[in-house]
Amino acid sequence: MSALTLKGNMMELKTLARTLALLGLVTSGLAAAQDDVSQKLERVEITGSSIKRIQSEGALPVQVISRKDLDRQGIVSAEQLIATLTSNGNGLDNLASNADVVSGQSRGNNGSTSANLRGQGANATLILLNGRRVAAHGLNGGVVDLNQIPMAAVERIEVLKDGASSTYGTDAVGGVINFILRKNYKGLQVSATADATEHGGGNIYRASVTGGVGDLDTNGFNLLATLSVTDNKRLDGSQRDFVNSFQPDRGLSPDTRGTPFATLFLASTTASGGTIKNVLTRPGQANNYVGPLYQGATLNSVNTLDLPGAAGCDSQPGMGPYAEKLWNSAAASPANQFGCAWDTGKAAVIQQPVKNTNLVTRGMLKLGEHMLSAEVLLGRSDSHKIFSPNQISSGSATSTVTLPNGSTVASPFRNLAYPSTGAGYDRVFNALVGAFPELEANRGLPMTFRWRCMECGNREYNTITDTGRLLVGMDGPMNFIKDWDYKVGVSQAWSKSNSTLGSGYQNYVGLANLINSGTLNPFLLAGEQQSAAAIQGLKDISAEGTKLYGGKYTTTEADATFSGPLFKMPAGDALGALGVDFRQEKYKFDGNSTVNTNDINTWIFNAAFDNINALSGVKRNVKAVFGEVILPVTKSLELNLSVRYDDYTGFGSTTNPKVSLRFAPLESLIFRGSYSTGFRVPTFNQLFNGVTESPATGAGVADPKTCPSLVVSSAPGCQAITFTTLFGGVPNLGPEKSKMANIGFVFEPMPGYSASLDLWDIRRDGTIQAFTQSTFFANYALFSDRFIRNPDDSLKSVDLSWINAGETRTRGLELTLRGSGKVGGGTLSAGLDGSYLLEKKSRLTTNSPFGPSEVGQFTRSSDLGIRWKHVAFINYAYGDWVTSLRQQYVGGYVGYVPPGVANGNASVPAWNPKVKPYILHTLGVSYAGIKDLTLNFAIKNLFDKDPPFANSYDTNTGSGSSWEPRVADPRGRSYVIGADYKFW
Repeated sequence: MSALTLKGNMMELKTLARTLALLGLVTSGLAAAQDDVSQKLERVEITGSSIKRIQSEGALPVQVISRKDLDRQGIVSAEQLIATLTSNGNGLDNLASNADVVSGQSRGNNGSTSANLRGQGANATLILLNGRRVAAHGLNGGVVDLNQIPMAAVERIEVLKDGASSTYGTDAVGGVINFILRKNYKGLQVSATADATEHGGGNIYRASVTGGVGDLDTNGFNLLATLSVTDNKRLDGSQRDFVNSFQPDRGLSPDTRGTPFATLFLASTTASGGTIKNVLTRPGQANNYVGPLYQGATLNSVNTLDLPGAAGCDSQPGMGPYAEKLWNSAAASPANQFGCAWDTGKAAVIQQPVKNTNLVTRGMLKLGEHMLSAEVLLGRSDSHKIFSPNQISSGSATSTVTLPNGSTVASPFRNLAYPSTGAGYDRVFNALVGAFPELEANRGLPMTFRWRCMECGNREYNTITDTGRLLVGMDGPMNFIKDWDYKVGVSQAWSKSNSTLGSGYQNYVGLANLINSGTLNPFLLAGEQQSAAAIQGLKDISAEGTKLYGGKYTTTEADATFSGPLFKMPAGDALGALGVDFRQEKYKFDGNSTVNTNDINTWIFNAAFDNINALSGVKRNVKAVFGEVILPVTKSLELNLSVRYDDYTGFGSTTNPKVSLRFAPLESLIFRGSYSTGFRVPTFNQLFNGVTESPATGAGVADPKTCPSLVVSSAPGCQAITFTTLFGGVPNLGPEKSKMANIGFVFEPMPGYSASLDLWDIRRDGTIQAFTQSTFFANYALFSDRFIRNPDDSLKSVDLSWINAGETRTRGLELTLRGSGKVGGGTLSAGLDGSYLLEKKSRLTTNSPFGPSEVGQFTRSSDLGIRWKHVAFINYAYGDWVTSLRQQYVGGYVGYVPPGVANGNASVPAWNPKVKPYILHTLGVSYAGIKDLTLNFAIKNLFDKDPPFANSYDTNTGSGSSWEPRVADPRGRSYVIGADYKFW
């Protein structure tokens, strides 16, 4: 263990010690003042089991979050709730993580947010609503979008922090989150909440109305309806000072020279892949790709703002010097020394604007001892993903474009260049000649470049997702079998999404024509404007409103469960449950079928239509039988055995058992443990998507076959190469298997005071993953078959599609402390939920060794292995007042190391590889002293803490900046005011 890691762990342990000490003082005082409070024990069906039990027995690690808990924290959305769970991982699962340009496996998540229990991924966390499934998002067909959860109608949330494949199905590997709605509600209530940030932007509002009539006990029926609207406003990176990608002294600077004032480039643009003669071509050279000399170095790019004596890159908004040594090898750096970069992170929208509308209607009717229920849930999510304007470059990875019908045509950008007749030509050329007089001979030649087209507008995807669920169920006693109950239900849930292009997209050919004619000027300074003809030209070729793609996921399910006593045992009745479950999943995905994409003149530049991924309709059936038995072996020992048999279309059958035990040697002490297996099949997209070919992006790389060091240099075989990447579905992708174990204890020395500790372990084999380009390059020997080569053995493409990888192992501890009692005429309560990650490691293939520990280490696209996280709280209730203080702590980790830092090429005097912990405090007050009115006030991020500095810039996509969206909330301090008024 390194000194740095040890120091970080000691700091986290000190923080934990201080928090535990505070809770110890509070709870010891509570113990002294604790009254002997009797508790009402009610038998209910607990998430994770099919048999009704006494919830307080602690047989399963279930966390319960009440409606009041949500209100006191000012939580109005499921995403906000998930962010407070210490058992939830830190993956690319929230709106901020998906706000910018994303790679292939993350496309199609526009406007969605998801859960990720125990860091196992969103597709390994099961989301239930009233104990039954909801539909996966219409654009990805594999992960539930939490925006469809009607939080205004939620009574409580139960989080099962254990595998539950034997009860709910094979995908419940990381755990289960069960959102339970209100029932038997009478009255009419309106609620409104405003969550406004101190620094502007990113405000969140919610309003709801809930009405219910009838009482199940007196009237024999109840009808409930809730209508709610939640509106998350836009937050721009430019609205937060901590978003600053130009910090080269700390190892952060954008690796993109596509700037609002364009950078001149030597670019491969001709049909043969050569370079047209342009203003940067060194006179007298046979090779047009040879640039001018500067102090012995051959240049391949120049931004005239960065030349000696010029105004400088940072004279323009959002621009700064290109830190070539940070991203390149020592040999390649001089060629890029006169470059400017642009802060794409500051230009991004770091909280997507999303508006959710949800309607819940529920009816319950008593038929003697039986209960008939029906639910209709409808929702609409309207999101706007807004990110940086398009980068336009002369040339591309290939000079030709292959149309869907297989024909090949010239790329519209093949000979893209700004002509000498353009209004901005002379200023740029004269500045160039001032530094390189020999280039005067090139006057009149065109300019090839990289340019960020600000006038084209921010790129925007507008996505509307309509969700719903229809459910009819019935439960009650089985009169022909004594003391047995039944529960049956039939449901259909769906999610239908459509994405259209907003601003920032133009016709491919039209855009090339505007530049090649000199109408559109890539060389404007701040304050200057495009000509009227250019502005009108952009309007004429705008693609705003064009359908991008759409999808619909539907699941139809019928289930029945029967439970009751089986036989007598010396310590009590053995209880059993038997159930059947039939589910049909359907998925349809379509691109834009109204545009003839076999005509290059209809193409829209850089729009990911994904027509190749179109699925006219695929489906699979899942048939399951499951059973559960609870055996009271002795008064203190109880054994729970369950098993589920699933049969999947296309994958055959799988049987997954679970065994758990509960041992209570003392009334105040319970030991518990469990072991189970799981089986997860690929999603429809992972199986059936077409293969998309895209130009490789990011910093230049060398062919790993000829340059094992991967360092770009002038050495033979180590030159930067041009290639494409492939990404798509893999029809022969296999299922992944898992093994989950949990062991722990619950200690309750007196009513109201408890502590629990659980050790959990999850092992997954054949994990379905999409590795990054850098992973394939760094492990060429393992994945050489993914490198597709031309007849001359040069690299043509790299296949980044899904793969059944080797194995992942994750192990950790979860700690829960609770204490409450009477103090000063009121009730004081305190608690802590903590998660400590012991192990996180993986191997790329079944035959390769495990890699280094991923605990506390940066990863690009998977879950960050944060060592320690906790949420601690203190509440005091006195009369009509409740005051609460909550601390949320996320531990630090070792951040990303840029290549120039790793190879010593760059000087970074303020370099610190350690990302600091992130600590937030929330102060809340609730008042219910006015008849029928409850008021809630909270200050989130009480001390207005910025996210810690973290280099999250992604050279593969050009996204990310100086903070980590998987960890931190960018909104800053905010003030929450909420009111609930009940008319009757």
